[in-house]
Amino acid sequence: MAPSLGIVVPAYHPDRNALRTYVGDLRERLDPAAIRIELDDPTPETRTALADLPATVNAVDGRRGKGGAITCGFEQLDTDLLAFADADGSTPADSVADVVAPVRAGDADLAAGSRRHPDADVRSHQTMARRRLGDAFAWVARRVLGVDLYDFQCGAKALTRDAWRAVRTHLYEPGFAWDVELVAVAAALDLRIVEVPVTWRDMPDSTVSTLGTTVELARALLRSRRRARRLRDGSGVTASTPDRDGPSALVDRLPVDND
Repeated sequence: MAPSLGIVVPAYHPDRNALRTYVGDLRERLDPAAIRIELDDPTPETRTALADLPATVNAVDGRRGKGGAITCGFEQLDTDLLAFADADGSTPADSVADVVAPVRAGDADLAAGSRRHPDADVRSHQTMARRRLGDAFAWVARRVLGVDLYDFQCGAKALTRDAWRAVRTHLYEPGFAWDVELVAVAAALDLRIVEVPVTWRDMPDSTVSTLGTTVELARALLRSRRRARRLRDGSGVTASTPDRDGPSALVDRLPVDND
């Protein structure tokens, strides 16, 4: 019997029509057992427009951040495999399927989509400033974390339920740095990580602030390195033990599910 798949789509002020199309593409291409839209700070119009999606829509007042939203979604899924894809559809459903494939086949514990892999097919480029900042961040992250990936933050990743159980109490970053921390923790726990080239299109209406996000990512990168090192030497913290870099792990401070 094939392992079941659950997909989380974190969304903050999404393009409603694009999201409806993307959810349909994901359902048609991957045939998941569940799709959860983790919707932060929606307007009444967005709630209404997405109410009849072929997915569970968990709308939360306020903004949890990308990492907080994905963590909430993963905690609610009971499938064998877990995946997430950004709501802007920059990673098309066919490429999300490619990311899920090595995890589904048992060849990886965590698969990371990659826009910067030499075999990636980039159909629409970011602005020069965003591209250079992204390339520089990936270069630094490889050296700081000691993980040989081209891309740490592409909006498509998949992992096994066992891998999620292993990493979930070691994740603290609620925002865009969650991807980086996930990879750092998985590597520190010796999980098998595979990088998968994807087709990718830049979405100009991204909610990412180039300069502000880059500064926060740099700080989070150093925090992730410290946590990964403590995991490797056996002194890592858990959800019930506050981390010296901040509050308790994400799973210990999630908002109530409003399904």
